[in-house]
Amino acid sequence: MTFVAIVVAGYLLGSCPWGFWLVRIFRRDDIRKHGSGGIGASNVWRAYGRTLGIPVVVLDTLKGFAPALVGVLAVSHLCGILAGAAAMLGHARPIFLRFEKGGKMVATCGGVLFAVAPLVALAAGGVWLGLFALSRYTSVASIGAAASMPVLALVFGYPLSVIVFSALTAVAIVFLHRANLRRLRAGTENRFGLRRAAVH
Repeated sequence: MTFVAIVVAGYLLGSCPWGFWLVRIFRRDDIRKHGSGGIGASNVWRAYGRTLGIPVVVLDTLKGFAPALVGVLAVSHLCGILAGAAAMLGHARPIFLRFEKGGKMVATCGGVLFAVAPLVALAAGGVWLGLFALSRYTSVASIGAAASMPVLALVFGYPLSVIVFSALTAVAIVFLHRANLRRLRAGTENRFGLRRAAVH
């Protein structure tokens, strides 16, 4: 019963749409009307700058990390993985937004990995930073980091559960970035400015 409760709690925590809520509270606006229409940290940062972008990054990461860590410590490594996966699903399709489009799970995935496979999280984070520094596209950085996760899990010798989780997550993240891939091919994807806020 504890196993199931932690996984369900993971989904509910993941469903907390911090990007939507913080923009609504502090700017009285709907972040879904701007940019990609997503509620994730990159869209919030692009629209409103780091003042709101940084808190959303932190909160979206924590909502993946917390249930995964509780699952690992209270039950098992597998429980942590499934609770983290549930949080990611909640972020993508949040119950608190009536299952409408959420975020692309990148920060939440990072939080899960820090709990269940910290070496993969650190290395994939390094891949993300390197690709972002070279391209200034968060989509390229996210897709590249996601693709590296199952390889890194294998290289670092993590169990099969982590490798499978990393592979499935990589596929999901790439799928959620399909519109970005189309824009990259068309040459219309926007580069990311760390200090620029498009909406005031």
